[in-house]
Parts: sequence; C-alpha cells; structure tokens
Amino acid sequence: MEFKNIDEQIIQKYKEDETLMVRLFVQWCANHNLDPQLLYKKAYPEQAANAVLKEVIESDDGFEELHIDNETMLDVLQMFGNEDLAFVVADEIQRLK
Repeated sequence: MEFKNIDEQIIQKYKEDETLMVRLFVQWCANHNLDPQLLYKKAYPEQAANAVLKEVIESDDGFEELHIDNETMLDVLQMFGNEDLAFVVADEIQRLK
C-alpha cells in the first residue's frame, strides 16, 4: 500500500515538472515571438496535439516578465528527453542570430 502511494507521488511530481518544462518552453517561444505549437509539431510531426502544451497556452498565467535564455531552454528540454524539440529549438536559435 505504501509503495503505491510513493509511486503516485513520483508520478505527480513528474507531471508537475513536465508542466513547468512546458511553461518554460511556451515562455521562451513568447520571448522570441515564436508559435510553440508550430515548433512542437515540427519536432513531433507524427504526434497528436500535446494536451499539456495546449493547457499551458490557454491558461497563460503570466510568465511575461521571465526571460529564459537559450542554453537553459536547451538544457531543460534535454533533461526531459525532448531531444527532437531541443533540435528544433537549436535551429530556431541559429535562425534568430
């Protein structure tokens, strides 16, 4: 019984961290006037729309003042195993220079 509770806590923590990662990605896109859904679709063309991404965009709870630097964004994406999205972001960083 206790193991199940620990598993649930780990899953909940991962979901919270994933949501934060998505919020940072959406804010990074806003900082550079980029469409996060378009970049996500470019990275993962076979996937359906990402529900967490859509939820974060719709909630838009005001990270406006937060500037996420390029290296941090790439590190966060890679930490969560989003290498394809990190690759697309890296391309955009080069394009923006």
